[in-house]
Amino acid sequence: MRRPSVLLAAILALAGAAALARAGDASFDVVIRGGTVYDGSGAEGRRADVGIRGDRIEAVGDLSKAAATRVVDATGLAVAPGFINMLSWSTDSLIVDGKSQSELRQGITTQIFGEGFSMGPLNDKLRKYLESQQTDFKYEMPWTTLAEYLAFLEKRGISQNVASYVGATTLRTYVIGLDKRAPTPAELDQMRELVRKEMEAGALGIGSALIYAPGNYASTEELIELCKVAAKYKGKYISHMRSEGDKLLEAIDELIRISKEAGLPAEIYHLKAAGQPNWPKMDQAIAKIEAARKSGLAISANMYTYTAGATSLDACVPPWAHDGGEEAMLTRLQDPETRAKIAAQMHEPGKDWENLCLLTGSPERVLLVEFGPDAMKPLTGKTLEELSKQGGKDWVDTALDLLIESKASIGAIYFLMSEDNVKKQIVLPWVSFGSDAGSEAPEGVFLKSMPHPRAYGNFARVLGKFVRDEKALTLPAAIRKLSSLPATNLGLDRRGFLKPGMFADVVVFDPATIADKATYEKPQQYAVGVRQVFTNGVQVLKDGEPTGSPAGRALKGPGAVAAPSAPTPAAH
Repeated sequence: MRRPSVLLAAILALAGAAALARAGDASFDVVIRGGTVYDGSGAEGRRADVGIRGDRIEAVGDLSKAAATRVVDATGLAVAPGFINMLSWSTDSLIVDGKSQSELRQGITTQIFGEGFSMGPLNDKLRKYLESQQTDFKYEMPWTTLAEYLAFLEKRGISQNVASYVGATTLRTYVIGLDKRAPTPAELDQMRELVRKEMEAGALGIGSALIYAPGNYASTEELIELCKVAAKYKGKYISHMRSEGDKLLEAIDELIRISKEAGLPAEIYHLKAAGQPNWPKMDQAIAKIEAARKSGLAISANMYTYTAGATSLDACVPPWAHDGGEEAMLTRLQDPETRAKIAAQMHEPGKDWENLCLLTGSPERVLLVEFGPDAMKPLTGKTLEELSKQGGKDWVDTALDLLIESKASIGAIYFLMSEDNVKKQIVLPWVSFGSDAGSEAPEGVFLKSMPHPRAYGNFARVLGKFVRDEKALTLPAAIRKLSSLPATNLGLDRRGFLKPGMFADVVVFDPATIADKATYEKPQQYAVGVRQVFTNGVQVLKDGEPTGSPAGRALKGPGAVAAPSAPTPAAH
């Protein structure tokens, strides 16, 4: 007797065949005709047409006789499921520009948020703190929960879908504030309750960022307790681990422990071995993850395709100096005795913390790209080494002076990684991709700062540099890692595959020309090669240009609880 799963597969296959047989007589809103279709599974491409009706893919096959309101010619092009950005920081840039052009022009149809900080839940104190962190982008925050924020974006009008983890740092700050201490039992209960509410409203799980204060004040046990609640709602754990350098392997052990004890899948944000002395650890890191996967744990990772990372300059200040928040840190920097202690620790390898400035190997490899105060904008694009020489000071003193002057509002690019490791990671079947950047446009307010080139090129770089030019992985494998792999890991409903019944998130691109153009020196350059993009069946990129159609939706995790229906009024 056949197993039920085999019978079901056979029934579905027959139903699909019947649907295709009827496709010739069907009428579609859109037919994408003549392209090579890659369905996202990793299978080879095949010549086929794609029929879209409403927000769904209705048919994939020979639709040459089908009627359509509109036909898109994809001859000579690849047709694939829309790409998913596993680590987006477009949380505020989407409020400024819902078109999200730097990502849209790379084929992104879904952005995932929540690395440590999420845009909810908020209380008055946390809202004021986030407002104080605004630099180039100014906006009001009329929401309270994470779900309300995502709904706010959808209502405002965005070209792509959005979803989010709830940030462990946000939960801690909401309940405890910015102090370095453990939660009381009552506070931990309050954090658990916040997780429950956000998971029921559609959050994907718990996201942590464990090299930044106050997120790194959380113990492993605290994170496990939060993840246990998320696990009840099919949630996941995703983490910028406690170390990506000197204690990389120990940090992976912590993530695996959280996954095992909380009973939920876990993903590593932007997998890397940071700092040249740590580059040889990548083989051990991969082996450790694959051993955990073989043991039955659902461990995965994402990455960006560059050898430099980017974060704030104050990440080079030891965590204890951040206790109490930025104002407390700035006060310490201006006290001669405390400043001397901080400076001494910045000159040494971090003990139980990630000293990013030192891990680069030289202040010449720290590029300053974002300054909050307008008066400091002319320093954009200078290295820490250049400014140290100009001021005739040691690099640590220069960094601390800059932090004081900017009120700790400086973004930096850190050159930390090995190109060999990037290539080693990019082929791993359990690794997807994330930009770790906000969406950009080379216009208006976006010109006030220099982004990391990954904002404009991360995904096109996969398909151009690593697939076509270097042949590090095949096109079908790359498309799977850009679409169905992240969609499946996240548990997104009917996303990530180009098959009948799926939501019509579709990208049409030219494999021969797709490429990233952004560089560290000139990052504000769009990628090329993506021709058409559909989100939920609506064309949001037409012949390489955004249409402005607000087709994006707020997506929910698989454990979301449907709101109860309103009671039917009694008959009179």
